[in-house]
Amino acid sequence: MAGLLQRVKSKMAIFAHRKARGMLDGEYGSVFRGRSLDFDDLRAYVPGDEVRDIDWKASARHGSPLIKRYVAVRRQTVLLVTDTGRNMAAEARSGEVKKDIAVLALGVLGYLAHRHGDLVGLVCGDSAATRSLPAKGGEAHLERLLKHVDSHANLEAAASRIQDQLHHVARNVKGRHLLFVVADEIAADAATGQLLRRLRAQHEILWLTVRDAELAPSRQAGTDPIARGDSFSVADSTFLAWQPATSAAVQAAYTKATAERDAARKAMLRGAGITEGEVAGSADVITGLFALLERHRRAG
Repeated sequence: MAGLLQRVKSKMAIFAHRKARGMLDGEYGSVFRGRSLDFDDLRAYVPGDEVRDIDWKASARHGSPLIKRYVAVRRQTVLLVTDTGRNMAAEARSGEVKKDIAVLALGVLGYLAHRHGDLVGLVCGDSAATRSLPAKGGEAHLERLLKHVDSHANLEAAASRIQDQLHHVARNVKGRHLLFVVADEIAADAATGQLLRRLRAQHEILWLTVRDAELAPSRQAGTDPIARGDSFSVADSTFLAWQPATSAAVQAAYTKATAERDAARKAMLRGAGITEGEVAGSADVITGLFALLERHRRAG
């Protein structure tokens, strides 16, 4: 059986031709442009220097403009942060399992990082536990990270709560990293917004939301709910009757509630200065990541 990383490479080849893959690779490389540097010392300003590099406090003390000088950091650390709670075992909008879409997205971003010589680590978990795997290089290491996500996100896992994983990062991760968060459609709240602003002050953050399945009635007749294709909640395994979904009023209310939740989430992430992308299925991952990286570069 092919490894998960090999599947990621195969899907990258299918979903993106050579030129598109090159553009995606270039967008990844541009994310840290101007940020992959550590402070070294100060020197006098000369015409042509970037105004944003002026150290205004030091300049005021010195009496003339001083420029911050930096030394390049050869390797960045990319931290994959993802939900492996049972919500990720639910169905996505495309009909695929959310976990499979998440693994593909994490694999693509992780592989891009590997190609650029960056180190890749993982923080994942659910409401019961958070697991952290240290950042290393190499394809074998990336394969282990993907397998860890794949094996832990299932219906037997505890409920999803990506906030717990984000709190773990805030408490334990030192230095400045690129965080790539792949999560379910989370609900916005003040505490999560505050946590995200705290993280964004230290790290670069890319956020990818895997969209929920649409509300749709079963198309099969019969008395057996499984044979009919009826749905069950991954939260508590309760049966979700299909009949209400045929009601225009229910559909309208569901659509309105979904739109309001999406708008609140987007506003929360935007308020924290975080670039978000969305994918409905694996076919969207390559184009979704390209758009996400491009928006992040322009925002920076």
